[in-house]
Amino acid sequence: MRNSSSGDAERDQLEHVTIHGHRRAFVRRGSGPALLLLHGLGCDHTTWNPVIDALARRFTVIAPDLLGHGASDKPRADYSVGGYANGMRDLLTVLGVPRATVVGHSLGGGVAMQFAYQYPELTERLVLVAPGGFGPEVSPAVRVVTTPGFHQALGVLTLPGVRHLGGAGLRALAATGLPVTRDLGEVADIYDTLRDERARAAIRHVVRAVVDWRGQVITMADRAYLTEDMPMCVIWGAQDQVIPARHAEIARQVAPTARVEVLPNAGHFPHRDHPERFVRLLADFVRTTEPARHSKALWRRHLRSGGRPDLRRAEAGHSPVAPVASA
Repeated sequence: MRNSSSGDAERDQLEHVTIHGHRRAFVRRGSGPALLLLHGLGCDHTTWNPVIDALARRFTVIAPDLLGHGASDKPRADYSVGGYANGMRDLLTVLGVPRATVVGHSLGGGVAMQFAYQYPELTERLVLVAPGGFGPEVSPAVRVVTTPGFHQALGVLTLPGVRHLGGAGLRALAATGLPVTRDLGEVADIYDTLRDERARAAIRHVVRAVVDWRGQVITMADRAYLTEDMPMCVIWGAQDQVIPARHAEIARQVAPTARVEVLPNAGHFPHRDHPERFVRLLADFVRTTEPARHSKALWRRHLRSGGRPDLRRAEAGHSPVAPVASA
């Protein structure tokens, strides 16, 4: 659940900037290399509360509320991952941040991948926390958002009495400590925000852009080879009930140069379940890797090769290994 004890301080520290006519909220803390923290579906910047103070001792931390979430505006707008990536580029530009290590959780992980793909020259490193985009599987609770009539049904489910009862039930289940219920406290917080009709509409548009009845639509598997020259770290909770932790193995396969960490006794929010360990992992990853330096020539070479090492060597001017002729 969110750290309510710091609520007043968070409101005092919240900044706003208007871009393309839409007011966007964000928290900016600390000094040093820039970290851009992107939250997941239905959350906001406060999902990072357990780690933001520790990170701000070493980094300039920028944690926005994505459009349609938190204290940011909730217009009828482009809620695709590409649209969100554009918004993050514009936010960094307005704030005068030339490059950043991009850290994305869940939906924010998909946005982070898209940001790195669209703007590699702005991305120093990529850190994906239980991200979407490595496989189709996702919780049925997310898929149901795309079904006809869900928006109207949610309007009833978020009426005051029903919402309070439902939220209390979710938190009671989370308090049991069972692995399958560990994330329900955060789900209860998300449920509470959906009392705002604009937030419900935004969530519906977001989910329909990335999920259909069969699961996740977006994938980075076909473009993962482009991360070969960009340091990437993937962090997952072993007991994730929203996006299966086995997707971490897919990450190992499609991005073999990535650092992959699966945390035991953690669910879909490993940065909240184990904040100290999360901070250590992130800080160590930044300390031990060099920021990516975008090269148009190298990017062109990767695209032409399609991720095939033999074609990449040939593109670089090296002769590919000739196949052995059969007798």
